[in-house]
Amino acid sequence: MSKRIDINNLNVYYGEFLAVEDVSLSIEPKSITAFIGPSGCGKSTFLRTLNRMHEVIPGARVEGEVLIDGVNLYGDNVDPVTVRRHVGMVFQRPNPFPTMSIAENVLAGYRLNNKRVSKSQADDLVEESLRGANLWNEVKDRLDRPGSSLSGGQQQRLCIARAIAIKPDVLLMDEPCSALDPISTLAIEDLMAELKDQYTIVIVTHNMQQAARVSDRTAFFNIAGTGKPGKLIEMNETPVMFSTPSEKATEDYISGRFG
Repeated sequence: MSKRIDINNLNVYYGEFLAVEDVSLSIEPKSITAFIGPSGCGKSTFLRTLNRMHEVIPGARVEGEVLIDGVNLYGDNVDPVTVRRHVGMVFQRPNPFPTMSIAENVLAGYRLNNKRVSKSQADDLVEESLRGANLWNEVKDRLDRPGSSLSGGQQQRLCIARAIAIKPDVLLMDEPCSALDPISTLAIEDLMAELKDQYTIVIVTHNMQQAARVSDRTAFFNIAGTGKPGKLIEMNETPVMFSTPSEKATEDYISGRFG
């Protein structure tokens, strides 16, 4: 069940440092939203506020609201662990647990949430998640091999299988293809297009072509200079952003004139 996300007047701090300033935007369910912009403009920091992952850094805090179907993730009684159960995350570098088998990797998040599962349920969940990540046919005969024995592109799809095994509503991806070759990148992009039928997907990417290919809407972030906060410059339907952006800074970035 994918969800709508509404962000209102969000400021992100690390201690006294304002990293991201006054972002308001909405993310539609069952769609792919891409965040683009130069390095250091707060895209990944902002992405991590959507499941409170940024809080693992000491001194991190936010002001403002992140609403998922109207429920504020930063409400007084909200448990960050519960938030992360509903909002899965895939990181830039594939990070399967090296001592675990392929099957154990898929089940890791499920078990971390203290969910007991029978052998037959576990087998079904592993197959369902690996099929969901378009990896089942490649690994079904070696599920007991280490996750780290897979290629980089397969490891990233294994991490996606691990993320979707816990049945999240939202899937966040922080530059999921930046460490991958073009063929693996295409496999992940095809997978995203399939997964958006079930999930709300938000990706950070430095690859303009990727944003243009996979996303429904694109948000451009920028920064005025070192030590300044990242800001949302504009957001629109992806074809509009790439053909007729309303801000000159967006046009300059997309056309490669800076960044």
